[in-house]
Amino acid sequence: MHPKDLAALQDDLFSTWEGAVAFRLFADQDIPTLTVPEQIAARLGDRILGGQMAPGERIGEQELADEFSVSRGPIREALRILEREGLVTILARRGAIVTELSATELSELLDIRAGLFEVVVRKLAASQHPELLPMLRAGVARLQTLAPHPEAGDAYAETTYRLLILCARMTGNRRLQRMLTALSLQTLRYSKLGLASIERRQRSAVLWAQATEALETGDVERLVSLTRQRIDESAAEAVRLLAASAPRSRP
Repeated sequence: MHPKDLAALQDDLFSTWEGAVAFRLFADQDIPTLTVPEQIAARLGDRILGGQMAPGERIGEQELADEFSVSRGPIREALRILEREGLVTILARRGAIVTELSATELSELLDIRAGLFEVVVRKLAASQHPELLPMLRAGVARLQTLAPHPEAGDAYAETTYRLLILCARMTGNRRLQRMLTALSLQTLRYSKLGLASIERRQRSAVLWAQATEALETGDVERLVSLTRQRIDESAAEAVRLLAASAPRSRP
């Protein structure tokens, strides 16, 4: 799909809300207030989350120092930030690599994220933020538009990310928002994997629509159940694909 065609698909009502979600590390801070290492970490994080840097890829400190016109000190600090966020692994005597995708890590991350998002869902159901349902309806319409297009997998996953963060913001709990944002960034690469197929995206869009309907009717337990089901199904697909791509050991 041509980038212009994808942009046209995304030119919808959801654009009213999504501009409030910065798709990067330190999304709750203004770029001018970030330190140099934080700015570099944000740039590198964008590349990792966007797929420009592949899992297992070596990260050269000197190459980055040359690119950003800094010494290796700020680069090392930026890499430590990314290690803390789970996007980079620093190996003794070998340097830094982009963190490999792992079924075990995915399971651990999603257990925590699902629990946090259940807190979000219950808070939202109780508060009924006036913009919540319009935002969800617009987001679901975006997902339904993107789901059947073969090359819209990343855009679909990024839209679900923004929906999650917008929901967290509407609870008014900033600590909850920060925790969910960090976990969602760490799981985004897995989400893109689990939503790579048209079939999976269409199934996900159905569950998002059903969850929105449950919220409208006040059926909180069904809303919580559908949310967990959506997360679990995407995780299961990501695990399946990770297992299929893993090198087989010889007998």
